[in-house]
Amino acid sequence: MKLRKLMFVLPNLFTVTSIFCGFYAITLCTGEAGPVQLYQAALAIFFAMFFDGVDGRVARLTKTQSDFGVQLDSLADVVSFGAAPALLVYKWALAPLGFAGLFISFAFAACGALRLARFNVLAARNPHGGGGRFFVGLPIPLAAGMLVSVIISHHAASRGAPLHEAAYVPVAVAVVGLSLLMVSTVRYRTFKDTHPSRKSAAVFTLMVVGGVAIATQYHPAWLLVAFCGAYLALGLVESAVQVRTHLAARKLAAGSAAVATVIDDEDDDEEAEEGPGPGNDGPAFL
Repeated sequence: MKLRKLMFVLPNLFTVTSIFCGFYAITLCTGEAGPVQLYQAALAIFFAMFFDGVDGRVARLTKTQSDFGVQLDSLADVVSFGAAPALLVYKWALAPLGFAGLFISFAFAACGALRLARFNVLAARNPHGGGGRFFVGLPIPLAAGMLVSVIISHHAASRGAPLHEAAYVPVAVAVVGLSLLMVSTVRYRTFKDTHPSRKSAAVFTLMVVGGVAIATQYHPAWLLVAFCGAYLALGLVESAVQVRTHLAARKLAAGSAAVATVIDDEDDDEEAEEGPGPGNDGPAFL
């Protein structure tokens, strides 16, 4: 019985470790943080992503899922993937923009918290729908992963040089875009239904070939950015196709309804022109 209770503690330990990584990243970003400290903070958030991905799998393997674990995981995400990346990107690129940079950094953390709150509400309404094929909105760990991958890749490719001033505004636009994607209804695949097949093998081969091309032509560090960007683009493309299909179906349904209405009107006009007949209520003329 005691061993069973200890099993419930195990996944929560991974979640708490994720919180520690996020808190450590925040401490590295305080004060006069240089490129090395910011790079270390990005690595800490990257490790937080690892522990965040492990805790759920450990809970499922040990069959120790609980409501307490769900709430703790959401709180951990707010710290490690909301507050920590927001402060990191502010120190790295947005601080020179003044209040605008501060507000954009805050918007990232706020949108991440809103996204988590929406996820918890939907999960509470549909407790058996956690294994769906799609996320509604960009998950906050992936949004943080996009920022972290850019910072890590830039540090490795530039050999620790600070970010150029010309990149401040593009980074701000990217942060705004990630914030909006988190609170949007764009659907992103969970890949929980992925199984070995020819299609998955072809996609994996394409990813490997693309990764080799990027690593040889540019820098291996940019692979993280490429893969995260590909995932973002996949969700946008699939959502656009879904919206287009939905609009086409509505247009087709509206056209069918209009045709049916015209046919009914023509039938009524024909009956009016024929006048009363032997089967009508009026007098029959022989």
